[in-house]
Amino acid sequence: MPVPSRRASAVARLSVAALAAVLVVLGVPTPARAHNSLRSADPARDATLSTAPTQITLEFAERLDPTFTTIVVTDAGKLRVATGAPVVAGARGTVTLTAPLGNGAYTVAYRVVSADGHPVQGSYPFTVADPQGTDAPAPPGGSAASPEAVAAAPGKDTGLGVGALIGAVVLVVLATAAGALWWRRRAHR
Repeated sequence: MPVPSRRASAVARLSVAALAAVLVVLGVPTPARAHNSLRSADPARDATLSTAPTQITLEFAERLDPTFTTIVVTDAGKLRVATGAPVVAGARGTVTLTAPLGNGAYTVAYRVVSADGHPVQGSYPFTVADPQGTDAPAPPGGSAASPEAVAAAPGKDTGLGVGALIGAVVLVVLATAAGALWWRRRAHR
């Protein structure tokens, strides 16, 4: 039985050490980090309001980054309703409507960045049915803004997630182990 070379032994020891390190990292319990989620909204999802709101307030499970918070309101024709910029306070984001809403269906679409750095987006409808109100007029100079347009709005995915990092570590360990086997077989020839 041939004796492995010193280099093959060193590569094998390095592979075992790298594998042990990965197992320790993966085995250490860490708090689970879920993506941010919408906890409450005013107006609420599917609400029918007898008075038009003057602002939209969304509250999330985690703090919001004001730089990466987008809240858009659209009417039934998918035209963007004029609002001020989102105001963020902790886990709450609010936009003020700059013109009164008429009767009709509206959609609130949002895109925020969660604490783990991943963008989270969603939308929900509400209806204004004010008996004294008028139908929603088509705003002059309004722009189309579907929930898909909100997804394309400025906001950045701030990097790789934990899964990508673990995948990279596993690939390095596998490559190191394959290298060790190759050196070992080469040494035995």
